Order: sequence, then C-alpha cells, then structure tokens
Amino acid sequence: MWFLTNWVNEPFAYIDNAFSDQECDDIIKLGTEVFEKTRAVTFGSENQNEEERNKVRRSDITWLNYRSVDCDWLYRKCTDLIYTINDKFFQFELIALEELQFTHYYDTDGEGGMYDKHADYGYNSAISRKLSFSVQLTDPDTYEGGELLLYSAGTPARPSKKRGTINFFPSFTLHEVTPVTKGTRYSLVGWVNGPKFR
Repeated sequence: MWFLTNWVNEPFAYIDNAFSDQECDDIIKLGTEVFEKTRAVTFGSENQNEEERNKVRRSDITWLNYRSVDCDWLYRKCTDLIYTINDKFFQFELIALEELQFTHYYDTDGEGGMYDKHADYGYNSAISRKLSFSVQLTDPDTYEGGELLLYSAGTPARPSKKRGTINFFPSFTLHEVTPVTKGTRYSLVGWVNGPKFR
C-alpha cells in the first residue's frame, strides 16, 4: 500500500497533557481515599493460590463508580478523549465505556507490582472490548520500573510515561506492565466496548 503522507505504524495512539497535574491528583484521591481498594485478580485466576496469581499480576485496584457524582467529570472527559482519538486513528464502532479502574503498582519486599503479558480483548454474546487506554497519573521521576510495553511486532513499543498522558491501543494488543522496583505507580485504565469485530 502506498501511503499519501508520512505515517508511523505504531500499535498505539496517545495525547500528551490530556490530564492536568490537578486532575491527576484528583483521580489519585478518588482511587486512594474515596473508593475501596481491592487486590487485583485476572480472569480465570479465582481458583489459583496467591503464589500462582502473583506470577501473573501483583497490584491493587479501585473501581471508580460511574454513578458517583465524584466521577462524573472523569467519565465525561474520558468520553471526549475516546471520541477524539477513535475518530482520528482507529475508527472502531464503539458503544460503551466499562467502569474505570484505578491501579496501584508498588514495590513490597522486593515483589514489584506488575502485570504479565496479556490482552484485554474479552467479549460476550453481543459486544467485545475493542479499545483500551491507560492514563499515566504518577510523575515518572518518583518510581522505577513499571513500564507499559505493547507488543505488535519486533521490539515492544514503550508509550510515554509523562504525567497526564493517555495512551490508547486496540484491546487485542498483547501488553504488560513490568515490575515496579521502587516507589509507586498509579494509573487509570479503561476499556471501550462495541459490536464484535467482523
């Protein structure tokens, strides 16, 4: 295919400074003070023991309730960003945003918070996850490790760790978060659903 413009084939799209420092602080407050934190589990890991689960994922999560007045601004802002990036890059048919997940990755006794290689693509009979996104909430100078890596072909892509950046990628993209070896990394994660791909 001959492209009419210079185009870099990356497995993701992003918006720098999508969230201000104050907005990042507000989201961190929602995730650490307003809503309840729980231990993260992966689909199908309910029957695994803690050691087995820790090989796949080590983090805490907080679900940010879209019905809460505290989160109304956040869901509206994410919706605007989704429309902007989807229209420009992915052009997926999208229907709904799942409940937002605030994630805590931190180093505990040498066991760095992480999430092994996985894809977000999940579906039921009517809809499937099509577009995933991650918002960098923490100043990258305050922690080590915790790299979001996206695998498309060859060397993995390393999206920006700049605070306030939102990174979007197709939900079928293989990706991981490498272990946090020092400090704490906070992120906001979301999945947008639509009719199944054909």
